[in-house]
Amino acid sequence: MQGNFSNILPSGMVEIGLNAAIASIADDQPQILIVKPEETRTDNWEALPFGPFTPRTHRTLEIGLRSWVKEQTDINLGYVEQLYTFGDRGRHAQQDEIEPHIVSIGYLALTKWDKDQVKHGGRWQNWYKFFPWEDWRDGSPEIVGLEIMPRLEEWAMRPQTAGSPARPLSKNERLKICFGDGQVGWDEEKVLERYELLYEAGLLAEAKRDRRPSAETWTDLPALGRPMHHDHRRIVATAMGRLRGKIKYRPVIFELMAEKFTLYEMQKTVEGIMGAHLHKQNFRRLVESAGLVEPTGEVRTHTGGRPAKLFRFRREAMLERPAPGVRISRSAG
Repeated sequence: MQGNFSNILPSGMVEIGLNAAIASIADDQPQILIVKPEETRTDNWEALPFGPFTPRTHRTLEIGLRSWVKEQTDINLGYVEQLYTFGDRGRHAQQDEIEPHIVSIGYLALTKWDKDQVKHGGRWQNWYKFFPWEDWRDGSPEIVGLEIMPRLEEWAMRPQTAGSPARPLSKNERLKICFGDGQVGWDEEKVLERYELLYEAGLLAEAKRDRRPSAETWTDLPALGRPMHHDHRRIVATAMGRLRGKIKYRPVIFELMAEKFTLYEMQKTVEGIMGAHLHKQNFRRLVESAGLVEPTGEVRTHTGGRPAKLFRFRREAMLERPAPGVRISRSAG
């Protein structure tokens, strides 16, 4: 038995990778920190900070993640949480089956904006450059109606290909749940589900790179967002959905805010993350009634209008109830 195991080990080796989706916000636009892979076998696309977990060097996974991020970007991470483990075979194209299979552990990290904090070739990029269909602050994005929906509807009408996994919902039902219709509204948290649907339909550059059969059926496809190295765009989608959901029941939004801020600045930050326009009066009422913020007694005078009151996060809110998040009231417009 031992001999048989030794014979299959070289081709079945697994390498654990650590990936950080580091989010911030600048000028009301959500940013994700990216690096350029120095050497890749399948692409030269933008990537998240990443590196292998080496137990002899890193005592824990999180220590390893923080070490790689510091080395690649010079950022000392603050808030970090583990997202998901991405380990499916075929997640990214490989030249052969001899290379170790990479199992990636994705993390979400939040940091306050500092244009001078990133070094060593890292840079910030608006995350809607990778997911242009996710920004609904000015209404339905043009790319959804013109490019995405016609192709997804065509794909949904095609018969299921051989070898496809059995699913409890039809392609049409999944399409409606992910992108909404007259009866099912847009759910901002389903970022990963929408990405997976587009990938499965073969509409993303990553699907073509990974030689998915569905990608071979399309010609003259437009660029649906910027592709990323390996499955890093899938990890960013997971991070976006997690953050959009978590804002509603945890005060994580303040990890992105300055120590002092106006309620308008806070609303614009939440809108940027959620990709939705919020009702101004309802937002202020919900934030103040939730006891999440308290006035500092100061005002900001360079707002272009009347002086605006400055607020700060009221930390006692975390002790007063189990879910001190920002309740969301989307604008009807």
